[in-house]
Amino acid sequence: MSELIVGTAKAAPGTRARGVIPVTNLPGGRALEIPVIVINGAQPGPCVWVDAVIHGDEPEGTLCCHRVDSVLDPKKMNGSVVLVPVLNVPAFEAAQRGNPLDTFSYDLNRIYPGKADGYLTERLAHAHSVCLREIATYEISIHSGGAHSYLSETIFATTDDKAIELAKAMGKGWGLILKSFLPKGSPPAVMYEAGKQGITVELGGRSATSPQDFHRCARVLADGVLNVLRYYKIIKGKPTSAGKWQTGVQHALLAPVSGMFVAEPTLRFQQPMKKGDLLARIVDVYGDLLAELRTPVDGMIFGLRALPNVQTGEWCCFYAEIQGDL
Repeated sequence: MSELIVGTAKAAPGTRARGVIPVTNLPGGRALEIPVIVINGAQPGPCVWVDAVIHGDEPEGTLCCHRVDSVLDPKKMNGSVVLVPVLNVPAFEAAQRGNPLDTFSYDLNRIYPGKADGYLTERLAHAHSVCLREIATYEISIHSGGAHSYLSETIFATTDDKAIELAKAMGKGWGLILKSFLPKGSPPAVMYEAGKQGITVELGGRSATSPQDFHRCARVLADGVLNVLRYYKIIKGKPTSAGKWQTGVQHALLAPVSGMFVAEPTLRFQQPMKKGDLLARIVDVYGDLLAELRTPVDGMIFGLRALPNVQTGEWCCFYAEIQGDL
């Protein structure tokens, strides 16, 4: 093993270091930087890179990174871990999906690998992707429903066998792996183009930010990351398994009218549903029915909007069309 350098963070074998990936300066003179935690094992092995807060209103991954960092001992590791607790710093500071200072490349998860001479957020994506492509063996992008939705434990991966293997390595409770046929504009897309593996995991959102729920989401995410480290023998221990994995494709169900979104009280995440089952009603301010939202095909819901008030064309439900088992 040799020293592992990520931006300004330099970790000798068997040690950890904190630092930043420099990007540029902001108008007030403050540096725009990406914080990183580098944990370099004493023995050789793969590098698992974890990215949190690609969207600024999705902080579950930050607490996950803190939990993972607190339990790792680099002296007992084979390989390395790079944790990015907050990738999109300006969006995180504003608690918004994207950087409000950047109109033209607002959504960081749509513009990878970025541009060295591009818009502000494109430059951030570029600085991050250069390090990611060079150093990481596996990448895990942590997302949630953010301000608009709650998403249950769901993974997006390509159909490549090694990508499916990485997804399955998240372990118990992560049995829904949806297809991302050709990733584009995201950190996993950078890994795909480099011939490596990256996955997107989803858990949490606005309606799960009470103290108990927020800690639960972070714990489940951290347990999944640690399971990946056990699976690839970076840390000791027996990895868990979901035992059964279902796969398919996502449908984003949008509001056909504006009004108040009232989901059926019997709905359960990731439970089988039939085509045509009632998901929700949209009513007006008097309680009169305006529209019904029904399942488009056999499958299951894995995410629902958090706020009852809804406008035409807004997200209502993330629905998985189940196409088989893995």
